[in-house]
Amino acid sequence: MDGKSCVVVLIGANTAGRKWINHEIVKAWNDKKGVVGVYVHNLQNSDQQQSTKGSNPFASIKYGDSGKMLSSIVKAYDPPYSTSTSVYNHIKEKLETWVEEAIKIRNSA
Repeated sequence: MDGKSCVVVLIGANTAGRKWINHEIVKAWNDKKGVVGVYVHNLQNSDQQQSTKGSNPFASIKYGDSGKMLSSIVKAYDPPYSTSTSVYNHIKEKLETWVEEAIKIRNSA
């Protein structure tokens, strides 16, 4: 993450609550980097199957002295499509905007 201004968390079925995922999210936030999540449950795996939607990893991480959850400020985007091609295209079209927004959110927090 060194030299980067934003961290994109790909949210799968087993992302939330994982020790190292949480560590990287907290580190990015504390390093004043933008943080944004993208759900990837509608993408097909190598067996052509779609996984189930995972929980928001930001919902279990507190920030600042307020004790608020990071999910109250960090956005997690869920592409509104059910086919892999449409999901990939949506992410490709929107990711730059989501990253820029995450950086602005972090700079104003």
